[in-house]
Amino acid sequence: MTSKSPHRARGHRSPARVAVIGLVVAVPVAVAAAIWLTGRHQSPQYGTGLFGAQGAAAVTLKARLGTALFALALVQLLLGVWMYGRLPGLTPGRRRVRASHRAVGWLAFLLSVPIAYHCVRTYGVETASTRVLLHSAAGCVLYGAFVAKVLVVRSRRLPGWMLPATGSVLFGAIGVLWYSAALWALNGFTVPGL
Repeated sequence: MTSKSPHRARGHRSPARVAVIGLVVAVPVAVAAAIWLTGRHQSPQYGTGLFGAQGAAAVTLKARLGTALFALALVQLLLGVWMYGRLPGLTPGRRRVRASHRAVGWLAFLLSVPIAYHCVRTYGVETASTRVLLHSAAGCVLYGAFVAKVLVVRSRRLPGWMLPATGSVLFGAIGVLWYSAALWALNGFTVPGL
């Protein structure tokens, strides 16, 4: 007879690990919900400018910034895949790749802030059409996923799958935002499926 607990033998999680996982889920959901509720109670200010651009010019500028954000997200994805040795023919990325991944991530976050501010300030969170609802929800998810990724990166108590999962949600949110707004605006206010 062994002295190991049967729960430990089956991979039972410690209460501390379960609490950390709960925190990594609850905090990002709270962030996304807070943004949603703030946006739903925001009175639209259609005259809000973005770096001096107003109206249609602001929409075009935001679409271009959103496209740059999506490009940074693609670079971030490639750096992350390289960092963990998942690019065929390349060894796992060293210190420079990790530093680049972090820098590109923060640059993408900083680029997203004026775009998000303009969206929430100008329109709030809207549900008038499928495209707008999808865009509003993805915007809220983006910041919740960003918070989740930062928490996961900082914790050593979480399962290894949580980092790629949160990174995937973050990348997916940026992709949906780009498709539902930036591409839509730059493509004559139309995209397939929306």
